[in-house]
Amino acid sequence: MPLPSTLARPVDHEIVIKRSRFLAHVAPVADTAAADAVVARLRKRFWDARHHCVAMVLGVRADQARSSDDGEPSGTAGVPMLEVLRHRDVTDVVAVVTRYFGGVKLGAGGLVRAYSGAVAETLDLARSSGAMLRRELLQEVEVPVPHADAGRFDNLLRDWAGTHGSVVTDAVYDDVARLRLLVPAAQLEALRADLAAASSGRLAPGLGEQRVVDVPA
Repeated sequence: MPLPSTLARPVDHEIVIKRSRFLAHVAPVADTAAADAVVARLRKRFWDARHHCVAMVLGVRADQARSSDDGEPSGTAGVPMLEVLRHRDVTDVVAVVTRYFGGVKLGAGGLVRAYSGAVAETLDLARSSGAMLRRELLQEVEVPVPHADAGRFDNLLRDWAGTHGSVVTDAVYDDVARLRLLVPAAQLEALRADLAAASSGRLAPGLGEQRVVDVPA
């Protein structure tokens, strides 16, 4: 099952409904403390706003969540915002929607649409601007190569990674050159075969741990 996506950077967006301003801010966070810090910063920045409603989803598997209506009628702000985050399958993200009341009551249904719509439009903007990251579970791989062949195989692995959804990481040079990359499990057999073909069977990948890696969506 694919892992939830996340954000590379914060994204802001504003909508206006019946003179009420809804300032949406979505940001990547590592834990609840980081999320709380984002909320505190926005409360300080927009100190004169009436509401700062919050939703957050955390954890590699999106198994932690929290929301707050911050004075809006129960269930009209935080939970709808949270539902958008869950529906969009994102995690390690906090969404804050700051509301400046425009003098016209929107009703419960109007509030639900406003708060959920503000978060949805902000996530749309995140995706269209390249701020969304896809998360993948990749396998650490190390290829020991004689120093004399390191340059050739480094170039080969970089070209290979670019066409096989893999990521080259920093090599280590000691008794041999240890070229390293992160590879989707489904591509491991292809890597073994291509390395064997390029080295006349002399080289084979060694497997390390699996890692969660964020890559551009």
